[in-house]
Amino acid sequence: MVIMKILLAAMNAKYIHSNLAVYSLKAYAKDFAEHIVIGEYTINNRADYILEQIYKQKPDVLCMSCYIWNISYVEEIIREFHKICPEVPIWLGGPEVSYEVEQFMESHPEVTGVMMGEGERTFYNLCSYYVNGKGDLQSLSGIAFWNQETGGLHVIAPELPMNMSEIPFCYDEIEDFKNRIIYYESSRGCPFHCSYCLSSVDKKLRFRDLELVKKELAFFIENKVPQVKFVDRTFNCDHKHAMAIWQFIKEQDNGITNFHFEVSADLINEAELELITSMRPGLIQLEIGVQSTNDATITEIHRTMNLKRLKEIVKRVQAAGNIHEHLDLIAGLPYEDYATFGRSFDEIYELKPNQLQLGFLKVLKGSYMFEHATEYGMVYHSTAPYEVMQTKWLSFEEILKIKQVEEMLEIYYNSGQFEVTMKLMEALFDSPFYMFQEFGEFYEERGYLVMSHSRIRRCEILLEFIRACFQRKRADVITALCCDVGEEEQICGMLKESLTFDLYYRENCKSRPNWAPNVSEFKQITKQYCKKGSLSHVEPFHYRFPKKQERTIVALPKYLEEPLYVLFDYEHRDALDHQAEVMILEHETDELYE
Repeated sequence: MVIMKILLAAMNAKYIHSNLAVYSLKAYAKDFAEHIVIGEYTINNRADYILEQIYKQKPDVLCMSCYIWNISYVEEIIREFHKICPEVPIWLGGPEVSYEVEQFMESHPEVTGVMMGEGERTFYNLCSYYVNGKGDLQSLSGIAFWNQETGGLHVIAPELPMNMSEIPFCYDEIEDFKNRIIYYESSRGCPFHCSYCLSSVDKKLRFRDLELVKKELAFFIENKVPQVKFVDRTFNCDHKHAMAIWQFIKEQDNGITNFHFEVSADLINEAELELITSMRPGLIQLEIGVQSTNDATITEIHRTMNLKRLKEIVKRVQAAGNIHEHLDLIAGLPYEDYATFGRSFDEIYELKPNQLQLGFLKVLKGSYMFEHATEYGMVYHSTAPYEVMQTKWLSFEEILKIKQVEEMLEIYYNSGQFEVTMKLMEALFDSPFYMFQEFGEFYEERGYLVMSHSRIRRCEILLEFIRACFQRKRADVITALCCDVGEEEQICGMLKESLTFDLYYRENCKSRPNWAPNVSEFKQITKQYCKKGSLSHVEPFHYRFPKKQERTIVALPKYLEEPLYVLFDYEHRDALDHQAEVMILEHETDELYE
């Protein structure tokens, strides 16, 4: 007996990602489980390879999920697949095809139809149609398809939103997700109406039953999944729901699993704050969307945010020292010009989050921003991810400058590889934003952006940049600039040592920078503190560098005639950034540096 095969193909951004959509569709359509096969690929695979793998599956129906990161690959694959298998129906779903459906279908005649909006119920009905061979497509909801008889396009609106508790758990076969990030949703929709986000289109906020959620989270914890990322758009929009889940994962903590939440920091109340700051370091991490601190921008994008409260919460979370936090900014929003974006950047950078994610506006189909793009003078890429190139307030040249900032931010701040040096660098410049921009411009001038560099080479380039600032007498850029050789050499000497500190902070380097002292000069101290077989390193420094909790420094450290000896212990690392525990060895009393 030949069994009809329906292939759910997903193209993820990276191998480590899993595609919640296709697994959720298959789980909901369990009545047709023997007919459904999942194929997961990544956009790093060659298109020919993916085409070959799909062809070898010999599907009777091909279904693919479409997002901004994979739509160009999907379009290429379905175009070529249709040439070799014209008889196989092709169905697409996902946010990239759920809006502007008529236009998409007209430009993609090889596509049989599109599943619009939430797909579980629609996919179930589609499976029934193909497997049972009964009924007709016109009786289904939430689809757009070509009518073979008339040649016309039929668009049938989706049904009411799903009841979240009716969607089956889709991770029963946990071995399929070994060494991969698990994506999980306990709610759909969002109470806010940010104009750049598609979640604002879904007006109905729905939650999964808490007892179901706890049972499913217990499964992840029992199986020691490394990370679970909640895809809920604003996880803490409902206090009772958030508290119940946070309390549960605290009580059931296995010491391994990390949970990621996207939250609105200004909504976090005292009870929530007390709970999350009492958790094991590394149990949860928070992604906090700020987007802009410019009042006119926040108003125009329909965002609700109490910036003062947000800053207060972030600082209190940081003071607890147990939660890794990401703060987000978006360049290219309405009423945000180069100067105001720079101020937004500096204001949020001052908070010193573990990561500051700088993104560029994506003008998504179906969003309010998409509908008002002309009004805002927005010029954006016509292909995914539809990134903005200029607006009424921001020129393309200024966008390119902000991209330089983004590049340097990723390398020298978000990587966590230059923690101490960046604190010193910030004290040399009036504005972190313009510091990164100048640094990015320097990289571009020297042709460094197109090259791959080792960590030590990154250190050397930073020193080149500082010397260039002195040589060009950029008093408008570097505030500590005195323009005499002595001052220049003193600052560069300090930065050489801080860079050495940063190199050993992360790992026991096999290669040393050429400015570091010869290890034979302090081998006796090394023998005393670094026992054979231990994972540690000793290094001398002429500066007492800022400690981890000193997120911002007021003044540069003073040069010490007698060096301090610092022990880097790699057997004991920080739970959040995995840097070595550091101890100062002096006066016969060892002092923890953390």
